[in-house]
Amino acid sequence: MKQARRVVIVGAGPGGLAAALLLAKSGVDVTVVEKRSAVGGRTSTLSNQGYHFDIGPTFFLYPRVLREIFRSVGRDLDKEVPMVRLDPQYKLIFGAGGQLEATPNIERMKAAVAAISPRDASHFEGFLAENREKLARFQPFLETPFESWRDLAKLDMLKLLPLLRPWRSLDSDLGTHFSDERIRLGFSFQSKYLGMSPFSCPSLFSILSFLEYEHGVFHPIGGCGAVTRAMARIAQEMGVRILLDEPVERVRFEGSRAVGVDTATQSFDADAVVVNADFAQAMRGMVPNAKRRKWTDERIAKKKFSCSTFMLYLGIEGQYEDLAHHTIYLAKDYRQNLDDIEIGHQLSTDPSFYVQNACATDKSLAPDGNSTLYVLLPVSHESENIDWQKQAPAFRALALRQLEKIGITGVEKRIRVEKQINPLNWAQDFALYKGATFSMAHTLSQMLHLRPHNRFEDAEGVYLVGGGTHPGSGLPVIFESARITSRLLLEDLKMQPEWETTPMVNRQAAFRTAS
Repeated sequence: MKQARRVVIVGAGPGGLAAALLLAKSGVDVTVVEKRSAVGGRTSTLSNQGYHFDIGPTFFLYPRVLREIFRSVGRDLDKEVPMVRLDPQYKLIFGAGGQLEATPNIERMKAAVAAISPRDASHFEGFLAENREKLARFQPFLETPFESWRDLAKLDMLKLLPLLRPWRSLDSDLGTHFSDERIRLGFSFQSKYLGMSPFSCPSLFSILSFLEYEHGVFHPIGGCGAVTRAMARIAQEMGVRILLDEPVERVRFEGSRAVGVDTATQSFDADAVVVNADFAQAMRGMVPNAKRRKWTDERIAKKKFSCSTFMLYLGIEGQYEDLAHHTIYLAKDYRQNLDDIEIGHQLSTDPSFYVQNACATDKSLAPDGNSTLYVLLPVSHESENIDWQKQAPAFRALALRQLEKIGITGVEKRIRVEKQINPLNWAQDFALYKGATFSMAHTLSQMLHLRPHNRFEDAEGVYLVGGGTHPGSGLPVIFESARITSRLLLEDLKMQPEWETTPMVNRQAAFRTAS
C-alpha cells in the first residue's frame, strides 16, 4: 500500500489549522507542531480565575470562508461554534465630538450618520453599492495566488483599476462619499486591522467596513478562541496530530528542498512544510539566510511593518451595563495619534483605543455577576524611542484614565484579574517580528505578488499561510490563504483537493461569470 504524503505545519494558528483540515481531507498525513501550550496563536484564549479573554481578534467577520471550509470536511460551523450577530455592531465615540452607533440596519444607520452630518446620510447606500461591486469583482483575485507581476498585468485585473483606484488613500476615496472627517473615520478605522493609517492605506480596503455592514460582525460564543479550539478538535478527529510545547528550531533541507523540521527534542520528515508562524521572524530563525535569495534578513529588515498594540485584559467585579459589546474611541487629533505611531514611533498623550465588553453578549466569559474588559491601544511596533520596561506602568495608568472618556469609571478598584501585553511581549512570547501584531504592512509595495508567496519562492517544498502572505491579515483572508496554499501544495504533490469540484485552472473564469 502506498504511504500517504506527509506534511508538517509549523504553528497551530487559524491559518495552519485551516490548512490541516483541508490537507487531511485530501488524504495527506498531517502533523502540526506548535511552540505554545495551546492552539490558536493570537486567536486563542487567556483564562484566569474564571475570566476568559480572546488574546487577539475579537471581531469575527465574513464567516462565509470558514463556513465553506467546515462544510468541505463535513461539518457545520454554526453548530460547532454558535455565533451571535451583533446589532449594534459597535459604538464609535469621537474625541472631536459626537458618537455613532454602527448598525447593519440601513435606515437606522442613515439616521445615525445624519445626527452627525446630515449631508452624508444620503450617501451611505451609494457607499454600500460601490463596495458591493468592488468586493464581487476583486474577490477572485483574493482567492487565487499571486506569484509574479504577470498575475497583476492580466486583463481582468487591469479592468479593475478604475474601480479599485489604487492611487488613492482610503480616506481620500471615502471623501467621494462622506464630507465629515468623523464619518470617514467611522468607515476607515478598520484599516487598523491591517496595522495601517486610513491616510496611507490603499483605497481597496474600503471593503473592510462594507463587509461589516453587508455580512455582519459576529461574536462566537466562548470568543474567537472557541473557533480555533473547534478547528483543532475536528482536525484531530480527522487524524491530524497536533503537538504542543514543541518550538521548531529549523526547517531541514536536502540541497534546496525542505524535507522536514527539527525541534529541540524531535525530528519530523515531510514531503512539504507549511509555515504558519510569523513570516519575518520564522524565516530569520528557521531558514538559513544563505538559502533565501529574495527574502534575506537584510531585505526583511527594510520592509514596512504594521503597528503593535498595548493590551489590558481586565477581570472586573460587577458589570458595566450601559457599555456596548464593542466600543472604539477615536482621538480628537486622530492624525497626530497615527503619526505618533507610524512616523514618530512614540507614545501619544491622547491615544485612540478599543474596548470589548464581551459579557454584554456572552455571560460564559466571567464568573456570575462579573465581567471582562479587553482594552487595546494601537502603538508603535518595537522602537528605540520607547522603553516599555520603563514606560509601561505610566502608559497603563493613561489607558485607565482614557476609559473615562467612554464612561468607564472606577475601574482600578474593580479589577480582580489583570494581564498586560506590550510590543516586547508580542515579540518574545508570540515570536512576532518587531512585535508587529498585524505582520507586514499592506502598502501597495507589499501586496499581491509583492507579498511573500503562498508557495514560498525562496525554498522548494516550503509553503506559507497566515497574515504575512497573500492575501494578507485578518481572519477571513487568513482562512483564504489556507485554501490557496493547500491547493498549490496538493498540485505540487500531484494530488487533487478533495474539498472542491471546480479545478483550480477554472476558478477565475467561474468567479468572473458569477460576478
